[in-house]
Amino acid sequence: MAVALVFPGQGSQDIGMGQALSEAFPVAKSVFDEIDDALGQNLSKLMFEGPKDELTLTENAQPALMAVSLAVIRELEAEHGLDMAKQVKFVAGHSLGEYSALAASGAFGIADTARLLKLRGQAMQAAVPVGQGAMAALLGVGLDVAEKVAAEAAQGDVCDVANDNEPAQVVLSGHAAALARVAEISKDHGVRRAVPLPVSAPFHCALMQPAADAMAEALKTVTVAKPVVPGISNVTASPTQDPEEIKKRLVDQVVGTVRWRECVQFMAANEVTDIIEVGAGKVLAGLVRRTHRDFNAVSAGAPDALAAAAAVLNA
Repeated sequence: MAVALVFPGQGSQDIGMGQALSEAFPVAKSVFDEIDDALGQNLSKLMFEGPKDELTLTENAQPALMAVSLAVIRELEAEHGLDMAKQVKFVAGHSLGEYSALAASGAFGIADTARLLKLRGQAMQAAVPVGQGAMAALLGVGLDVAEKVAAEAAQGDVCDVANDNEPAQVVLSGHAAALARVAEISKDHGVRRAVPLPVSAPFHCALMQPAADAMAEALKTVTVAKPVVPGISNVTASPTQDPEEIKKRLVDQVVGTVRWRECVQFMAANEVTDIIEVGAGKVLAGLVRRTHRDFNAVSAGAPDALAAAAAVLNA
């Protein structure tokens, strides 16, 4: 048996996230305070009280989700004896969650991670004018069909596979005009539904190149330590502990496909039996189970869930 920790991406945020952790555990509150100080922003108040439209802004949602994940990690370390190097075989995160995973495994400090994610959110939002990009989830088909739909819908515009989430859910991203064609084209390829996503920018596609360039510059200024646990990269679906390779993969990730299905399959092929989703929501636990139904997957984002996560770690 082996355990992997996975960290959620954008979309799992909600008002009240992290508040119960902050009120119950001083070590969790210290994480939120450190991030507030690093950003010069009362992000924790926004997380706890809203307004929701402000929390949902990419530049706020990204560091906020990381904050909850790291608060959980620090509490598991302080009260349940979590030893990452001894108890965890891999870490992985979905999109921004890859930063949370790397911070949890010691590659980045919490303050640096918060600042990087704030910049990442701002750069991704600024890369494409509002209204010019879009995203849509294709339900009921896998990557091979999604690639065909994307190629047909492009017609000179950008239409890329953004997220390969699980065997029957793939997300496309690109120019709004191309995504508008996806719904009609999908009908000819057996897609059960093509669902437009309520996003402010077309993430993980070629249109994000300005944001990738911004992250390349930002990562030059940050020290990356060798993580104590290998991190499985979104863009390669393979692990690394090399600091320079980590930086390269994080830059590539901005425009590249989040290969989450393959990340899960890699873990399954490498002795992982139990997965703990660390942070807000339960999205990844669901994706994990639909990709590999034999996994034991639990979510740990609230005080009453930490004991169950600790039991998995200490089994």
